[in-house]
Amino acid sequence: MTENLVLIADDDAQIRELLTLYFSKEGFAVETAADGAETIVKAQQLSPSLIILDIMMPILDGLEACRQIRRFSRVPIIMLTAMGEDEERILGLDTGADDYITKPFNPREVVARVKAVLRRAPAAVPDKDDVLRFPQLEINLGEYTATAFGKAISLTAKEMELLWHLASHAGRVFSREQLLESVWGYTYCGDTRTVDTHIKRVRQKIGAHESTPWDIKTVWGVGYKFEVKA
Repeated sequence: MTENLVLIADDDAQIRELLTLYFSKEGFAVETAADGAETIVKAQQLSPSLIILDIMMPILDGLEACRQIRRFSRVPIIMLTAMGEDEERILGLDTGADDYITKPFNPREVVARVKAVLRRAPAAVPDKDDVLRFPQLEINLGEYTATAFGKAISLTAKEMELLWHLASHAGRVFSREQLLESVWGYTYCGDTRTVDTHIKRVRQKIGAHESTPWDIKTVWGVGYKFEVKA
């Protein structure tokens, strides 16, 4: 793997050139791809540090490319989505993306987010014994697995890290801004919807609701907490 190699996948040549310019100025190595199939091939051949992946691309779209990349790699993936395409964002996160950035975007923000993700990467490698156990729920960060009511739960890497962060501080309330910094690695940039989307997905997947022994509670006006019921 080339250190700090960013793979930029977008069928818009101007976007590829713009991001390549900004990342090169910051000392990154850059490779580009113009469609989903090319992205998968380069992800296998080059083992990039991070992939910036547009959803709307020819041959294979970004969602399918993300899905296939996740079969062989846990490389951080940031999706590029059109403004207001909430369903695309949810699908992107569900196929294994770590985050999304909406178009139009400020290229400086894209660079800042990538830097934050790469700073967190070494710290994100868990200890093999990192396991949390609650009634009918086990979270194993070392293996990136979770089991609820005896059933294995399919969580993306970022969903697992979010669940672990909340559950390992059970009872403590975290603001969206705090979760962005702790789990995603970057400070508040004016958009915390990615936290809300991930929380919703995690609650659905682990089956959290009012009658379970635990829940991810919304603390209105503040944020979220993992609550273990007596």
